[in-house]
Amino acid sequence: MKDKTVGVLMAGAMGLGSAALAGPSDEAAVVGVIERMMSSFAAGDVPGIMATYRPGAVVVGTPGAPVTGEAALTEMFQGFVAAGFPFVPGGHEVIVSGDTALHLMDWEGQGPDGATFRALSVAVLTRDASGEWRMVIDHPFGDGLMQRK
Repeated sequence: MKDKTVGVLMAGAMGLGSAALAGPSDEAAVVGVIERMMSSFAAGDVPGIMATYRPGAVVVGTPGAPVTGEAALTEMFQGFVAAGFPFVPGGHEVIVSGDTALHLMDWEGQGPDGATFRALSVAVLTRDASGEWRMVIDHPFGDGLMQRK
């Protein structure tokens, strides 16, 4: 208890407030959203995928080609599901500040040519007044800049 009190006092002194001290439940809730999205993807449930995004969300399903809008995102995810795009998720890292969270996850996939590749998924989520977290930005190829030669 003493350590948490010291942390709250230090955060307050640094102007960070309580948002800087997001608890494990926030992190678990964010990971839960990502896991629901991946489960829906694996099940071919495009409405389930879409339910993990906020209206106006931006998804970079193909490097360099951000997609936004419900119709365009639905079409993109339908194409991915139909193609049977296989991927294996890795570990999660979550950083929360107030009602905004950054989620990082390494993952492995197989391209159309059958070659295996690794990438870093970067997602930004926001929490609404009811406490529900959903994605506003999703970039499954967030390390693309580092891959350029």
